[in-house]
Amino acid sequence: MPDKVVKTPYPLIDADPHFSRVVRYFRPSDYATWAAGTGAFPAALYLWNMADPLPDNVRLRTSLRLGGLLGLFGGFLLAYQNSSMRFWGWSENKREEEMDLAELRQRVAEGKPLHPQSSQPSWIQDVAYRNSAWSQLKFQAFPMFNFVNHQHHGTDPAKYGVEEKLSE
Repeated sequence: MPDKVVKTPYPLIDADPHFSRVVRYFRPSDYATWAAGTGAFPAALYLWNMADPLPDNVRLRTSLRLGGLLGLFGGFLLAYQNSSMRFWGWSENKREEEMDLAELRQRVAEGKPLHPQSSQPSWIQDVAYRNSAWSQLKFQAFPMFNFVNHQHHGTDPAKYGVEEKLSE
């Protein structure tokens, strides 16, 4: 079955980027989002406690620590989702596009494959792609990341200087 082609206002960089690429391409605003999420959760718990105090025999410290941990995870997921949307071309991605071109053209110049090879069988790579494609939109239900290198990226390799093999 062919991949769904989505019209986006900005150029598509990668339809299913690897986890490490998404994190490497974080912008300072993504780190700020992560930090804000980390701090906002315990702050909201503290303010809530001011409005409706806990009984005197219950300590707030454990709740604030758990809130900080949940804020850390939630902030990271939001930052990851924002970075992924730039890979998909859903938000402004000029910086990521330039980094992508430089990184992948360098791989081609070194004689390496455009995307890292995987030791997994091709059917596992296909399953991993189908499971992780668009998964960033479902973080609230089931956080899932792409940890498998595969060849399903939705872009034309020719823009990086890769020549098509005639035998395929």
